Parts: sequence; C-alpha cells; structure tokens
Amino acid sequence: MRTVTVLIGILVLTGSVAAAQQSSVAAPTATTAMPGWMAGCWVEKSEKAWTEECWTSARGGVMIGSGRTGAGETVRSWEAMQILAEPGGLAFYAAPRGLNRTRFVARADGQGVTFVNPATDYPQRVRYWREGEALLAEISLAYGSRAKRWTGGS
Repeated sequence: MRTVTVLIGILVLTGSVAAAQQSSVAAPTATTAMPGWMAGCWVEKSEKAWTEECWTSARGGVMIGSGRTGAGETVRSWEAMQILAEPGGLAFYAAPRGLNRTRFVARADGQGVTFVNPATDYPQRVRYWREGEALLAEISLAYGSRAKRWTGGS
C-alpha cells in the first residue's frame, strides 16, 4: 500500500494536469452534484502557522483545488487536488507535492461531501462541509479514527 499524505489545504493549482490525466469527464447529474459550495479561498491562521486552500467553481464536471501550509514565509507542504464528475459518481484526486495522485470516491453524506479510499494507509477518508460561512475539512481513517480537522474562513 502506498501512503498518501494528504494535508487538507496543501495544494497547488493544476488544471492542465487534471485535463491531461482524465480524458473524459462526465456531466454532473443529480446524484453526482458538484460541491460548488466549496468554491473560494479558505484560510486558517494561528499565532505562527497558516493553512490556505482554494477551490475553483464547478464547471463542466471539474473543480480544481490548490493549497499550502506553512509558517511565516515558509511553505512546509503543498498539494494539488481535483474533484471530477466521473461516470460512476464524484471522485477526489489528491497529489501531495504534485506526486502520487490518488483517487478517492464519493459516498453519501447528508452534511457535505465525503470521499473514501480504504486501500491507502492514511488518510482513507476526506470530508468537507460548511458551517455558516466557514468551510470545514477532515482527514481520517475510513471510520473516523485518527481524525485531523481544519476550519477555514473566507
């Protein structure tokens, strides 16, 4: 098994990579509604550290995410992500530092959107949801253990 180190909010914009690696993207349907409510740039700051995550609006069954985390002017890590409407439903792709692009599939979530891949070491689940004006994200093992949560404001 490959270890996937997905730190929510550590991404870089990669529209051309998504297009090149996914030759056909299905049009969204009622069962694969794109999470357009994620669009925008979200920032979480503490006294010394910060996390940023940005998502494009949903267009043509594609959303592209970019982000990074660090302290001061130092970027500690970054990640490229995409959400694609595929024939079987939504898929989330994560590529820490642009490497080892890994696919997670959407599953039902009444609160937001959840993507899972139990074949990875960690994380196996990536969740996004909104609470008021904030975007929340959480990575964990498949059933929620070892959870790390992130809250971003616009």
